[in-house]
Amino acid sequence: MAQHFLLSAKARSLSLVQIFTMTDEAAFDLFKESRWGDGNPVCPTCGLIDKHYFIKTRKQWRCKGCNHTFSITSGTLFAHHKLPLKIYLGAVALYTNTAKGFSALQLSRDLDVQYKTAFVMMHKIRESLMDAEATKLGGEVEIDGAYVNGYVRPENEKADRKDLRLVENQNPNKRCIITIRERGEKGEGAIKTKTFVVKSENQADIKALAETHIDGQATIHADDAKCYDALHAKFDMKRVNHQERYKGYKGECTNQAESYFSRFRRMQKGQVHRMGNQNLNAYANECGYREDTRRWSTGQIFADITGRCATKPTSRNWCGYWQGNKVVDKLVA
Repeated sequence: MAQHFLLSAKARSLSLVQIFTMTDEAAFDLFKESRWGDGNPVCPTCGLIDKHYFIKTRKQWRCKGCNHTFSITSGTLFAHHKLPLKIYLGAVALYTNTAKGFSALQLSRDLDVQYKTAFVMMHKIRESLMDAEATKLGGEVEIDGAYVNGYVRPENEKADRKDLRLVENQNPNKRCIITIRERGEKGEGAIKTKTFVVKSENQADIKALAETHIDGQATIHADDAKCYDALHAKFDMKRVNHQERYKGYKGECTNQAESYFSRFRRMQKGQVHRMGNQNLNAYANECGYREDTRRWSTGQIFADITGRCATKPTSRNWCGYWQGNKVVDKLVA
């Protein structure tokens, strides 16, 4: 029997020892390379690319064009940071080395920082994983939905219990995560995942998502839920009735979508435990990223996330979060 990739030596190309034993200068150079590569620093104010004046005592640059003083993290997700840069790289390494997600409480214990600090740090990393690319998924595509945050505690007395199948008796915070996954070559699994948060699986949202994010020449695999009936008019559809079988005789199935939901449930119940609706989209996208990079080594994932954190603009959702700058409940547009 072939060895699982996660058990192989190729998967272990990064360790926490490497991060926490590096010097402050090495951490500075690592983040600098992630942000600008081998090129010269770029002023975040005027965009001038030049050999700016470097102030060694402050580890900052002064722009030759606009005279603005900026640091290695200015204009990035880690802007205005108060902790040593090595701590942030350590947070990314801890985040990278987990397959089913990582809780802010665990991060606060590992890094010996306040829970509030760890919470914001984790969500800044999640924000870096959000892609705005408009590339449509093609080939064989699976689509499915799963409900979260809908638990209603039953009454103690049986006579007082309500029929939870009725909408009026359900939790108003209930949300549905829609995942759309593009299959790779045979035996490769899914290679690209997109996630969306909606109120429920309904034809209007499903149709809008499919037309926006799936190529018209793609073949869509879905279950027999009525919300997917509207897709037959524009797409080649393959449906499977899960009450009868998990996979049809012609390969129709949603196994890759179910694989995503399996990882998401483990992250929700085993790591994070509580996911507010205002941040549900970020958690869903994180799980999709972990699914898409499941065959990457830890070093590759660390380099990718560090590069994202170094090139993403300063967060507007998480600056001043504990001072009242709260994120609203984000549903699919």
